[in-house]
Amino acid sequence: MKSYNQVLPFSFPDGITLTVKREDRVHPFLSGNKYRKMKYNLEQARKEGYTKLLTFGGAFSNHIAAVAAAGAHFGLETIGVIRGEELESEIEANATLRLAQEQGMKFDFVSRESYRAKEDLIFLEKLKEKYGAFYLLPEGGTNTLAVKGCEEILETTDKTQFTHICCAVGTGGTISGLINSCGENQKVIGFPALKGSFLSDEICKFVNNDRWELINDYHFGGYAKINEDLIRFNNDFYAQTAVLLDPVYTGKMVYGIIDRIKKGYFPGGSTILMIHTGGLQGIEGMNKILARKKMPLLIENIVCKKENND
Repeated sequence: MKSYNQVLPFSFPDGITLTVKREDRVHPFLSGNKYRKMKYNLEQARKEGYTKLLTFGGAFSNHIAAVAAAGAHFGLETIGVIRGEELESEIEANATLRLAQEQGMKFDFVSRESYRAKEDLIFLEKLKEKYGAFYLLPEGGTNTLAVKGCEEILETTDKTQFTHICCAVGTGGTISGLINSCGENQKVIGFPALKGSFLSDEICKFVNNDRWELINDYHFGGYAKINEDLIRFNNDFYAQTAVLLDPVYTGKMVYGIIDRIKKGYFPGGSTILMIHTGGLQGIEGMNKILARKKMPLLIENIVCKKENND
C-alpha cells in the first residue's frame, strides 16, 4: 500500500480544484501521519538498542493504536500511559484500547492530575523504575524525528502542482513537516482540532519558513467534539467520494476547506491538496458515544475498518 492523490468530483467556482492525498492508505497497519511520525523514531530506537516503546494518550488516541501496532509488527514491547484511571475497566468497550491490547500493548492507567505531569523528570524516572529502559515517544508522537518523517509526505510533483497544502492539526508535527518541505510558491494551511492558540508556538519550534497559517474556526468545540452537522457532512462526503473521514481530525479539516471555498477565502484558480492523515480506527469508538447520545451515526466501511485493524 502507498499514498496517492485522488482528485475529488466537485465543481467549485473560479476553477478551484480539490485533491486529497490518501495518506490513510500509506501503510496497512500504521495509518496516515502516524507512519510518517514513527518511521525515524523506530530507526533511532533500534539504533540505540531499545526493545521497548513507551508513550502517552487518551481513550481514543490514534497514536496509542499506532504505537501498539508498530510494536507488534517490529517485535517491540509497548507501554501506553493512559489518561483516566476509570478506563481500566472499560478496555473491552473501547475500540482503540481493545485494538492496542490485542496488539500486545500494556497499559498504565493514571489520573488526569498525574497525566499532566507526563513530561516531568520525576514522573518519567518512576516509569523507568517500573518498566525498565524504554524509548520515549511523546503524546501524539511529535518530536524532531517525527517532523523529519512528515517532511516526506509531499512528493516532488506535489510541490509544483498545488497552490495550497491543507492538513488537520493536533500536536503540530505533521504540519511542521509540510511547512519545511513545501514549495516556495505554496501556502500550508492548518485546521486545528483543539481549541486554543498555543499551537502556533509549538509549530514555530520546528519550522524554517513563514508560508503557513492556522485557521481555528473548525474545531467544533474542541478535541473529539462533534455535532450532527459534522456527522452529516462526513457521511455525505463519503457518499460522493467513497473517502471515509475521521470525525476528530480530517473531517473537520475538509469541512473547513469547503466552507472557506464557499466564502471566497481561496483565490480563483487555486489547486488545493488536502492531506488525509488517517485515524479511521476512531470511528467505531465515536459511534458508540453517538449511540449513547441517540445521535446519528458515522458511516463505517467494513473493508477500510478491517485494513486499519489488521
